[in-house]
Amino acid sequence: MKPGLLSLLLICFYACNRPAVPTVIIETERGNVVVELYPEKAPVTVANFLRLVEDQTYSGACFYRVVRMDNQPDNDVKIEVIQGGLKEDELVEKYPAIMHETTRETGLKHQDGTLSMARMEPGTASTEFFICVGEQPELDFGGQRNPDGQGFAAFGKVVQGMEVVREIQQGNDDGQLLQRPIRIIGMTLEK
Repeated sequence: MKPGLLSLLLICFYACNRPAVPTVIIETERGNVVVELYPEKAPVTVANFLRLVEDQTYSGACFYRVVRMDNQPDNDVKIEVIQGGLKEDELVEKYPAIMHETTRETGLKHQDGTLSMARMEPGTASTEFFICVGEQPELDFGGQRNPDGQGFAAFGKVVQGMEVVREIQQGNDDGQLLQRPIRIIGMTLEK
């Protein structure tokens, strides 16, 4: 057997036998956003998100917050994201908080399209999530967006539909809250 053919067969064997990463389709009224998740790097966060997807927790949820350079005048450290989830505190509080997986632990970074969990204090994330628009290193461990320096728990990335994310981010807002939240019709785990 020729060495080139053997190499090609080995590459095909590896590609066919490596585990596929979970992929979730976020269906919104503006179009679909497809995200891949990284359970090997952020197992707690991915397991929580997948449980919420499987339980249809996000059916009827929304993208409700947009953060752009022009709408955070009181922040010394500026970021760009869209945030989604259940929105209402009384709904969010019904779900248990999860352990905080820092980017120092996972090796993931807040890059363009990164999917990450919103939180107040470390260990308080449950249902609310955000998607980065552009590079956002201040959201990583050691970043200055939060005074605790723990950053946020990145756990996936948009692989299709960043144009939908950018369109949502440009929506009209009042103090970062969309005047008309964008409904999440549902989320499904791609089989």
